[in-house]
Amino acid sequence: MEHPLAGSLVALPTPFRGTELDFEVFASLVEFHVEAATDGIVVAGTTGEASTLTEHEHRSLIHAAVEQARGRITVVAGVGTNDTHESVELARFAGACGADALLVVTPYYNRPSRNGLLLHYGAIAEATSTPVILYNVPGRTGVDLVPELARELGERWESIVAIKECSDSPERIRELVQESGLAVFCGEDGRIADFMQYGAAGAISVIGNLVPNDVAELVRAARPGGDAARAAQLVEHLAPLVRDLFIEVNPVPLKAALASLERCPSQVRLPLAPLEEAHARQLESTMRSYGAKLELAPL
Repeated sequence: MEHPLAGSLVALPTPFRGTELDFEVFASLVEFHVEAATDGIVVAGTTGEASTLTEHEHRSLIHAAVEQARGRITVVAGVGTNDTHESVELARFAGACGADALLVVTPYYNRPSRNGLLLHYGAIAEATSTPVILYNVPGRTGVDLVPELARELGERWESIVAIKECSDSPERIRELVQESGLAVFCGEDGRIADFMQYGAAGAISVIGNLVPNDVAELVRAARPGGDAARAAQLVEHLAPLVRDLFIEVNPVPLKAALASLERCPSQVRLPLAPLEEAHARQLESTMRSYGAKLELAPL
């Protein structure tokens, strides 16, 4: 299947105001990335606190993203849940809305077997013609989608075209990129250069919410045949910000950072809690060191 998935994609947070979604702020986040020439946005993923959204909120968020994007930027809709039927229905809805691709996390908590993963992803792939990105984040889900199984999924179902992998293992990265037959996206902000050096298609990042131009440049520079020296400079430059965006569980620090820039409320939904005071001070200090760099495209 032909697909347009490559480059720097950014996982958006979901803005909340009290018990409601803040669609006005959400629209401004989409516009920020359209103007920054980000290659794509991911909505209702881990950074978007998808597991706390009601079904109505989840669908409304996907619809709002497609409507705001208006074809100007690739929209990847997170539709993975720990219930196959719900994931299938969300996939059908997102495809009908006009999402460009679907991000499908491995079912969390259930800990399905290898065969369970095959059946789960097969049911989703057969329900829609929209390109599917597998999402492997075992530290959150408790299940590991190994490269051999990822390859088999891609071979069995034409619509399964890519994988977002959260790994810092060079061997895992190399095997996925060189042997899976899938477009591989880095899911670890601190490992973008490593993934790209092996020939990954791109990255789905959190840090791109703050410095989209730098992340996009890193994705380009770190590719084989790119500018290795510039990539190394960018890795060093971004390292403190990457560190502090994960000082607590994502997206708690990200929302605190965006709130300080007046781009998104800091509110997260329970069981997530606001950023601890000491961590907030550390993040604020790190952001100050970047100065005007974070204000390139204020909203």
